[in-house]
Amino acid sequence: MPEQYLAANTTADFQQQISHFRIRRLLQITGFTLFGLILAMAVAGGTTKLLILAGCIALLVAGGFALKQQALISAYILLWSMALMLSALAYVSGGLRDLALLGFPGLLVYAAILGSVGLFYSLLCFVMAFCSLVTALTLSGRLHPVLPALGWQHLLFVAVILAATGFSVYLMVRDMRRLMLSLQQENEKVRHSRKEIERLAHHDPLTTLPNRILGEQLYNQLLQHCREQQQQLAVLFLDLDNFKPVNDSLGHSAGDILLRQLAQRLQQVLHAEQKVIRFGGDEFLFLIPTDADKQQLSQLATQLITEVTKPFSIMQTDVSVSGSVGIAIAPGDGSEFNVLCRKADLAMYKAKEDGRNTFRFYDDKLDQDNVDKFNLLQRLRLAIKAHGFELYYQPKIDLRSGRISSVEALLRWPQSDGSMISPAEFIPLAEHSGLISELGSWVIHEACRAAARLRAQGFSELRIAVNLSYVQFKNTGLEQVVQQALRSAGLPAAALELELTESLLIGDTDFIQHQLNALSQLGVTFAIDDFGTGYSNLSYLRSFNATTLKIDRSFIASLCVSERDEPLVQAIINMAAGLGLKTVAEGIEDAATLQRLQALGCDEGQGFYWSAAVAETVLIPLINSHNETINKQNDAI
Repeated sequence: MPEQYLAANTTADFQQQISHFRIRRLLQITGFTLFGLILAMAVAGGTTKLLILAGCIALLVAGGFALKQQALISAYILLWSMALMLSALAYVSGGLRDLALLGFPGLLVYAAILGSVGLFYSLLCFVMAFCSLVTALTLSGRLHPVLPALGWQHLLFVAVILAATGFSVYLMVRDMRRLMLSLQQENEKVRHSRKEIERLAHHDPLTTLPNRILGEQLYNQLLQHCREQQQQLAVLFLDLDNFKPVNDSLGHSAGDILLRQLAQRLQQVLHAEQKVIRFGGDEFLFLIPTDADKQQLSQLATQLITEVTKPFSIMQTDVSVSGSVGIAIAPGDGSEFNVLCRKADLAMYKAKEDGRNTFRFYDDKLDQDNVDKFNLLQRLRLAIKAHGFELYYQPKIDLRSGRISSVEALLRWPQSDGSMISPAEFIPLAEHSGLISELGSWVIHEACRAAARLRAQGFSELRIAVNLSYVQFKNTGLEQVVQQALRSAGLPAAALELELTESLLIGDTDFIQHQLNALSQLGVTFAIDDFGTGYSNLSYLRSFNATTLKIDRSFIASLCVSERDEPLVQAIINMAAGLGLKTVAEGIEDAATLQRLQALGCDEGQGFYWSAAVAETVLIPLINSHNETINKQNDAI
């Protein structure tokens, strides 16, 4: 399409030049010829003078049409008037021997260059017909040509004819040369533009690196070379781990600067036979010929990651990012470009799962994991439609009174063989696929109904907590889902607590804050889950408008084993108390940990020390049994 556009523009420009050329030359030829005819008329006499005068008038008319930019009409008037004038002069004078016939070749040249095909052929036919007629009339005795005595005026007539013809031919040939040169220059521009278009089509405009299209061609060339040299060809896939915050905080122009600087760094690391390609976005692809030496590739991957992690100076700000690298090798992992890219991409995602800022080699297990995820996703869709999930409930204990103050609803996916698929497997898959909104809506409704049933059976102060996914929380319909769940269950909003993670506030803060305010107005409360493992700071706590901090189980598990975590737990409890927040310790599994948390001032706890998460049918006897035990202990005291 771009080539056709350039060609069309070039053709239009050329046609415009031809039009201007015709007008300009018509005026020049008309003026020069008129001047010659005036000179000839000055020395002519009788009929010849009248014919020349008629020719001068016709020339003036032709010049007028030329000034009006009507080139073809002007050319017709000019050439036909001259043809008729020359024919008339020859007929009344010397016939085929007359000097006027010298002008016919010039007229045909004008017609070929200035006129149209029709004008040229019509004039040619007229000239040949006139000459044939004059010859026939002369030979039959009907025309008697009169050859006047030679005089100086005849020399003037010849000079005028030859000068007008020669001058006009010279001008037209010179202009044709100029037009040819101009056309050559335009063609050169078109060729240059085509080369530039081809370069742009095969190179990334931001970094000037080869793009994916050229990358595939380079891959095929290098693969053929590696086969001839009995080498392997490694494909390294690099993806930046935290590039989006750069765009979000500093703007896309800052992101562009970072990518340009990174491209320069990456090129400096590579040797001449090694290629780097901008695959798209913040993804780069490397083509590395290798002698089956994974150690060499590991060193190169480490070097690339090191270059990525070096600070970038952008807009007077030091910016740091990291990168993950996946490696696939041809021909062992495949030979097709797309196949190698996919497998290197899988290895890169494995590197991200394993902590990011590292590299991984592809192996067949990654493909199997991918197939397993796909199959699990299909089963997940069917289970959501068939309501194949259940909610289990884990009690939360008031550490001062010892009574069960609330329960946390936990999602379970039971299987036909009695086993359970871990939430750690299907929750991330549901989030990634977008199914979490539908699944989370069911959880909220079912949890509210369960809480209403429990309160109806005598546990009137019992509250229920529900975990919200960050994907679910960013759904604009969440407020309506919660409101409808509370209304349909007849549950007061104060009985529902939503557990959120700190990472929710990393992103579209205004939207998140709007959601928090809307849910707060309904009367529900918030707890910050896994506190201490995310982006903990006072600004986030204020934005959350939370009532509870849940201390992550990783700090609780080693509380009585290592002294390292106790100061941190104490600091969280003290901070929460100072802010008017309750603290809940997760993962309490023994009496020693419970006693230590009570000594530190923690408000609530949950864990296997009391109970794992249980089905609703087991929960009621569990609560009754626990409360009876507490009552007996209180009575004994």
